[in-house]
Amino acid sequence: MELRVERDALADAVVWTARSLPARPPMQVLLGLLLEAGEGGLSVSGFDYEVSSQITVDVTTAESGRVLVPGRLLADIVRSLPAQPVDLRLEGTRVVLTCGAARFTLPTLPVEDYPALPAMPTTAGSLESDVFGAAVAQVALAAGKDDTLPVLTGVRIEIEGEQLTLAATDRYRLAVRTLPWRPEHADLSATALVPARTLADTAKALTSGPEVLLALSTGGAGEGMIGFEGGGRRTTSRLLEGEFPKYRSLLPNESSAIAEVSTAPLVEAAKRVALVAARNAPVRLSFSADGVVLEAGGQDDAQASERLECGWEGEPMSIAFNPQYLLDGLGAVDSDTTTLSFTGPTRPAVLTGKRHQPGDVADYRYLLMPVRLSG
Repeated sequence: MELRVERDALADAVVWTARSLPARPPMQVLLGLLLEAGEGGLSVSGFDYEVSSQITVDVTTAESGRVLVPGRLLADIVRSLPAQPVDLRLEGTRVVLTCGAARFTLPTLPVEDYPALPAMPTTAGSLESDVFGAAVAQVALAAGKDDTLPVLTGVRIEIEGEQLTLAATDRYRLAVRTLPWRPEHADLSATALVPARTLADTAKALTSGPEVLLALSTGGAGEGMIGFEGGGRRTTSRLLEGEFPKYRSLLPNESSAIAEVSTAPLVEAAKRVALVAARNAPVRLSFSADGVVLEAGGQDDAQASERLECGWEGEPMSIAFNPQYLLDGLGAVDSDTTTLSFTGPTRPAVLTGKRHQPGDVADYRYLLMPVRLSG
């Protein structure tokens, strides 16, 4: 194998693919990146039996072939190379990489022991890559990080015809985003539970192309798989098993009080007031016709308060939230005005963007559990 490739294209491909390499693989060959040169260019692949990543870049190929090289070492090397074309060739059991005056010789791993990458499942539909990336970012932040509760570490994807819904929860908050998409079949109905970290990384990486193809296979136990393709990149992931919480029952159908607040000032005020909040201590919000007052701190500690103007419909009410969870929701709403809907000071609040018409259902909803105040 011998080829020449542009440094930036190689670095982009290798660094992106190496991100999915396992830290403690069951087999040493899974620490490698598979480089395959042919008429279609250079294919760079990684696989850990759960997630596969593959990207193809244009090269000037002198001789086709395939080789398995240590992935993270190759990523560190290509990141450091000067902005010049990279020559790569296989010499026996070693790969020689040359870029300008820099020359590296890398050992290879036994390519014959490397497992075959899974085939892409059947294409289910497509949507704009930037819309998909933004929607996943809004929802994945609410997914749990406790691996002892694997179902909560995923994002649930629900497909009903031309509507796609994403949902995630860690028991303290819930994020739901509904968006239109283009299914292969108008009557398509399917669900999938995808690891949130994999989905977030994939959605962010695929924004380089105009659209994302979503492929889905929901076979028997342990056979479920989802695939994403766009911008010359392809990722597959095994689906998580287990029953996702029945989250729709958590979303209230009506509210007893509603606040409308300018998002940016509320974010800045929450950040300032939270500076005096002890670890895990909440920020208190008191709503009335006079506006909203944010407070944090205790009688024997530092204290802070700040008042903001806001629209308010309902009786005066005080409620408290984890400040970081509140800030996450405000950042995800993606609107200059945030609407907070309440059913009581001890019941979850729902954050959405600016209301257009009373009764409208927002395409993004962020449900946040309050923190009980002593006394």
